[in-house]
Amino acid sequence: MRRRRRTRSSYYAWCKGGAARRARQAADDALVHEITVPHIASRKAYGVPRIHAELRRLGRRVNRKRVARVMRERDIHGGTRRRRRSSTRPDLKAKPAPDLIGRDFHAGCPGTKQVGDITYLPTAEGRLYLACRLDLATREVVGYAMADHHRAELVVDALDMAHGRGGLEPGCVIHSDRGSEYTSTQFRERIRELEFRQSCGRTRSCFDNTAAESFWALLEEEIGTRSWLDRATARAEVFNFIETFYNRRRLHEHKTFGYLTPAETRQRHQHAFAA
Repeated sequence: MRRRRRTRSSYYAWCKGGAARRARQAADDALVHEITVPHIASRKAYGVPRIHAELRRLGRRVNRKRVARVMRERDIHGGTRRRRRSSTRPDLKAKPAPDLIGRDFHAGCPGTKQVGDITYLPTAEGRLYLACRLDLATREVVGYAMADHHRAELVVDALDMAHGRGGLEPGCVIHSDRGSEYTSTQFRERIRELEFRQSCGRTRSCFDNTAAESFWALLEEEIGTRSWLDRATARAEVFNFIETFYNRRRLHEHKTFGYLTPAETRQRHQHAFAA
């Protein structure tokens, strides 16, 4: 009899809680809509940390665990990074520059430490090679170049663009792997002309250039690894990703400023310096 009373009381308690459950479900449905907007805007790349940061930027105060639960229940998840295609050809005869980074991929202010690398996108016309330079203080892509080859002039063009728009300081560390393009006389001479310092990681050690490798993984994750019809289409896709989304919209976690886009991080540094 006592057990029957407990079962009956539990049933009535469950019935009384129906309104609260429906209210929670409605709140979760509303939250799903709020989550979906930045998730789609990020090309479905954002996971829980960046979705939560984006909601906070929009003034929505919500527990991170709740965001994780709702995303898990509704099968909303960020992109999965793939192993990237390497185009590095080490020049075993060239004497590399010393490693001035030492796997410390942080910088106190923009224009003092940069990393760079080369990758390629497959097209029906052949490969489109892409060289980029990232500022470690902001994670902003400040220089890039694309061509149907990966000779030394490709990385020189990316460096010149970074110099023109990145506000690089004299003595700025220009880090890369030991690919033949980066150990070439042409690239080294250009670094000396601009009064920068060259830095090279070890051969076949992705951890010595992790920041650049992470950017390539993100690029492939968000624009895909398909083969384009021609180089012009692939070039336009890369330009749109870098200039429209990555530099100006994608959130990065800064150890001082929190979640900001690369462009916002640069502005925050500028304001801090002016103050």
